[in-house]
Amino acid sequence: MRYRDCPTVECSIRVAASPEAIWELLTDITVPARFSPELQSAEWLDGADRVAVGNRFRGHNKHEALGEWTTECRVSEVEDGRRWVWQVHNGDGDVMASWGFEVEPGRDASTIRQWARMGPAPSGLAGAIAAMPEKEGRIVARRLAEWHAGITANLEGIAGLLA
Repeated sequence: MRYRDCPTVECSIRVAASPEAIWELLTDITVPARFSPELQSAEWLDGADRVAVGNRFRGHNKHEALGEWTTECRVSEVEDGRRWVWQVHNGDGDVMASWGFEVEPGRDASTIRQWARMGPAPSGLAGAIAAMPEKEGRIVARRLAEWHAGITANLEGIAGLLA
């Protein structure tokens, strides 16, 4: 597995709640910080207060091995009530990750999906990969596993709020 291939992780959960109630939680950028082992808080920037293409927000993160950092994110896609995507930008404005939420209504329950894709621009993993190129696959796989665990905790937390 190579970083340059923009690997992706995706998780989903079925919840017996209205798509409208789900959407309300998925578009509140502060909700994931309640459940994430990494995201500590998030706030809108530039006077924005909702999910809309072009709106920006900042995330404050903490990781035992990586320390603390902030991210600048921009909403890149919105299909109201169904899907929204944001991109995490590095200091040069290049996209180093993309994240998204999706809601798929069903007869008895709705599916909530969250996914994340690395790259294409270098991220915080670049230093570790450069220092140990022979371990790139393991470095990327480990980070994807951390993302998977965080996304799972987030989806389970959201499901709990909707119960």
